[in-house]
Amino acid sequence: MLRRRIPYSSGSRITRTWLSRHHSTHPTTTTTTRTSPSSAADSALSHPLPVATSSSSTRLSGLKSARPFSEFLTDTFDRQHDYLRISVTERCNLRCLYCMPEEGIDLSPTARLLTSPEIVYLSSLFVSQGVTKIRLTGGEPTVRKDIVPLMQDIGQLRRDGLRELCLTTNGISLHRKLDAMAEAGLTGVNLSLDTLDPFQFQIMTRRKGFDAVMKSIDRILEMNKLGAGIKLKINCVVMRGMNDREITSFVELGREKPIEVRFIEYMPFDGNKWNKGKMFAYQEMLAVIREKYPTLEKVQDHKNDTSKTYRVPGFEGRVGFITSMTHNFCGTCNRLRITSDGNLKVCLFGNSEVSLRDIIRKENNGMPIDEATARELRLMETVQSAARLSDEGALVHEREREILDIIGMAVKRKKAKHAGMGQLENMKNRPMILIDRKAALQGVAGWNPTRLVPISSPWSRIPAYMLPLHRESLQIRRYTTRTSLSDSPQSSIKSQSDNNNKKSHPSHALPNASDPDLPHLTPSHTVHMTQITLKPETERIATAACAVTFSNPRPWALLRQGQGTHKGDVFSVARIAGIMAAKKTPDLIPLCHPGLGITGVEVSVELEGPTEIEMGSGAQNHGCMQIMATVSCFGRTGVEMEAMTAATGAALTVYDMLKAVDKGMVIEGVRLLEKIGGKSGHWRRPEDDGKKDS
Repeated sequence: MLRRRIPYSSGSRITRTWLSRHHSTHPTTTTTTRTSPSSAADSALSHPLPVATSSSSTRLSGLKSARPFSEFLTDTFDRQHDYLRISVTERCNLRCLYCMPEEGIDLSPTARLLTSPEIVYLSSLFVSQGVTKIRLTGGEPTVRKDIVPLMQDIGQLRRDGLRELCLTTNGISLHRKLDAMAEAGLTGVNLSLDTLDPFQFQIMTRRKGFDAVMKSIDRILEMNKLGAGIKLKINCVVMRGMNDREITSFVELGREKPIEVRFIEYMPFDGNKWNKGKMFAYQEMLAVIREKYPTLEKVQDHKNDTSKTYRVPGFEGRVGFITSMTHNFCGTCNRLRITSDGNLKVCLFGNSEVSLRDIIRKENNGMPIDEATARELRLMETVQSAARLSDEGALVHEREREILDIIGMAVKRKKAKHAGMGQLENMKNRPMILIDRKAALQGVAGWNPTRLVPISSPWSRIPAYMLPLHRESLQIRRYTTRTSLSDSPQSSIKSQSDNNNKKSHPSHALPNASDPDLPHLTPSHTVHMTQITLKPETERIATAACAVTFSNPRPWALLRQGQGTHKGDVFSVARIAGIMAAKKTPDLIPLCHPGLGITGVEVSVELEGPTEIEMGSGAQNHGCMQIMATVSCFGRTGVEMEAMTAATGAALTVYDMLKAVDKGMVIEGVRLLEKIGGKSGHWRRPEDDGKKDS
């Protein structure tokens, strides 16, 4: 087996007290010379772990003696995989909207997850085959208790050829561990941040912590001024209607700070309710930025870059776009992934995986390997000798040979490119959190420790403390879980003392999930989205109506003559608005289920003439717009809310288009006329109830 070994020097990193320790603990190879502090400072920004600076002849000699790249990490398209991402935990201290499947995820038992010795062992094996960059991800890697010692152990692989040790994090607790991580050899941080608005941050992550994230960013910038050389990139997943209006605000971050902001196209993973309507494409982002910064210019990308990089002349920072959905970069992909439970994924969007954990544990009867067992099995000794033995033409240890064969076969099966957008949204894959993204739910003592439930309705976008249930006696619960399908923690609040409330408010006891009339309340008196998994899929239809009543004769006269307004055709625009409103209902009504699969929306907008009927206080009826909306679907829940939202949306549009001639219009009589399907069957409003008050 052939592999690449490139001359390497640890170089110098000048950041106060940890700089001296960094110098003394990082060994160098015999082919390099230590650089001076000044030269190291100059090179720190361009070389995370600088190569030797002794002389050009030394570098040339080293390149000539470099080994061919490992066959095990080279696929059939000659892509050399020298970048390894390792998920070190499934847990997270945030609850981001776009990472979570509706039905929750199963938190793996601890015994199924890789131990630290196993992670270091795999890291060493991959480095021995030519991997030069390792990125630790999660979940949120900083919540792992031994993350710093783990990084210290992986950092020791610099002597074997590792050049970059990076971290993907949400930044909540990074600032508390950053100095120690820098000592361990941290060279790059990708920080996930999707909004610059503290209030919006709490909505999108369902947790507070914006100030802590900004503190982590400031700390990295401060350390870099001292020569730390930590590459900082901010990753922002752009979602239409959620944070797309902040794109230019993110660009502004780089005006005076050396920050690269990378905008990521919203991608489909199991349960994150991906749809094309939410995706804000790269070209759209580019157009938004160029509208404000017309001088935006392209920067030359490196061969294996995932992002398309741009810069605004005069700005310190840069802007990148990760275009996984619209412009894949598969042709130069050099990445492999190891999940927290020890599976190898050769493609982020691929659903095939192979277990490396089971092979490692074979000699330990399938049990997790701790430090004592690792020493007993001589894991590190055998893996460190694997590269040397293969260079000499000798056979490596059976354990390493088996793992390398498995890795090689998986890499050889890697396809030329991942599936297209139309296929990805229907492909079975892990939820984003279980691969290497930043958000996961974690269990709470006293509740089911392995069942994780997302908080994923529009209602959950409202900060918990704003929910109007016994506000004077509510506290925000740090974590929310459920013990049954019907007890979903859509609200993260609970009464401080249920017993006290029952005693002090005996006549106002809240109903719960056992009350069929109010199914949106759980037995613990929290608001949740009702569970519909067990409901049958049937055809469902709902019709709703309302009216926009005019307060003077001008609107009716204008519309009777077929005249439009300066905003356009009132009838047509109102119909379109009603259709759009029906489709957006889950974004507007907190506990309404999204993804109903609407099969049809019909909106009728008709002008009704004035009559001689006297209205209240002698006011005359000047006519109105009668609006009716019918929505149909084939699914597990009804579309009554969609029908009423459609009618209301059309009515609001009528008001908006006619308010210049009549600000006294009244929208009234919003009501459900009929519903078909579901448990309650066919329901129709009685004739008398359907009449407007006169």
